[in-house]
Amino acid sequence: MSQKNCFIGQSGGPTVAINASLAGVVAQCKKEGYEHIYGMINGIKGLLEDHYIDLGELFKDEESIENLKATPAMYLGSCRFKLPTINLAEGTYEKLFKKFEDMHITDVFYIGGNDSMDTVAKLSTYAKTVNSSIRFIGIPKTIDNDLMGTDHTPGFGSAAKYVASSMLEIFYDSAIYKLNAVTIVEIMGRNAGWLTAASALARENGATVPDLIYLPEVPFDTEKFLEDIREKFKEKSSIIIAVSEGIKDANGQYLDQDSKYTKKDAFGHVLHSGTGKVLETIVYKEFRCKVRSIELNVLQRCAMHIASKNDIEESFEIGQFAVTSALNNETGIMIVSKRESDMPYKVHYETMDVLKVANLEHKIPVEWINDAHNDITPALHDYLYPLIQGEMAIKYTNGIPTYLDITHLKNNIVKE
Repeated sequence: MSQKNCFIGQSGGPTVAINASLAGVVAQCKKEGYEHIYGMINGIKGLLEDHYIDLGELFKDEESIENLKATPAMYLGSCRFKLPTINLAEGTYEKLFKKFEDMHITDVFYIGGNDSMDTVAKLSTYAKTVNSSIRFIGIPKTIDNDLMGTDHTPGFGSAAKYVASSMLEIFYDSAIYKLNAVTIVEIMGRNAGWLTAASALARENGATVPDLIYLPEVPFDTEKFLEDIREKFKEKSSIIIAVSEGIKDANGQYLDQDSKYTKKDAFGHVLHSGTGKVLETIVYKEFRCKVRSIELNVLQRCAMHIASKNDIEESFEIGQFAVTSALNNETGIMIVSKRESDMPYKVHYETMDVLKVANLEHKIPVEWINDAHNDITPALHDYLYPLIQGEMAIKYTNGIPTYLDITHLKNNIVKE
């Protein structure tokens, strides 16, 4: 049997599930007899700087792989590095492929979102031009759920579970006072509103929040927004609103470009702020009631303590399937999940040409948003519901979760 060696990289923003995919790759590579399983530290950028480790040596048994699977964020670190176009930086590709050749690399697995799939596409394209037999496999991840071609992305289900749970807890916090109040919860999603839509899952156990949901897939109308609140005040005193950070008006402008509502400095310059803060100002000016905006920000990305078991298990399986696909001599692909049914929930995995995925965005179908553009439809609920099911058994030490040590990332210091 010929020698098999691979590189695995992680790139983009962290999630709860990206290490589960890494664990799946490592586990399957060990099963298939890979001699070396190298991990790029800080993605392709770190590899260009000769920064990598041997994962096969670090994860020798099932227990260590399970610990990796249950550790959030990115064990290998990340980068926000976009490979340049081949004809503009051929030396970069020559350097990478020389390293691959010297280390007898047969496969490269890259875990990430849109930009990471762009990296896979460029590497596999270059490989063809130099007749390299190295196989390049993209493994999806992103809490935004905006990758094309796949039913959903690893990491999204856990982030959705966090958003829905947080929304429920905000509801309980807000319900104790007898006064008119508006709470605006800003949720990640610049162009795709999947995570904000998931806030509706807070209603599963009888809660009625969020009262209103605004997504970037449809234009945001400020006057309609205020009218929606006015109507809700006829029903209740405390209103909770979920809003995507990327909502835009009919002209495609972000809300903090609207000088009618945005705060300005002494010179009249617009002070750019978060969407939630802009809406907080708008609501207060109109209703003069208690208004609070909450930005979930990075908290929704790596909350392993409330991860979706379905999400973690699927992420691990996708990592395993990536290795199987490579050994089937596939390259220039991304692993995708295909849903067979909602109830009972069932998916299977396939491969897709990464060129059909890279740099594209999967947004919520408009027909899954209600006609008033302030809530989701039952079809979107049925899509979301299975993705948050199941809970992970987390190890605790001294009262807080126990995760893998990441001191190997201690060199992530930017030197002047």
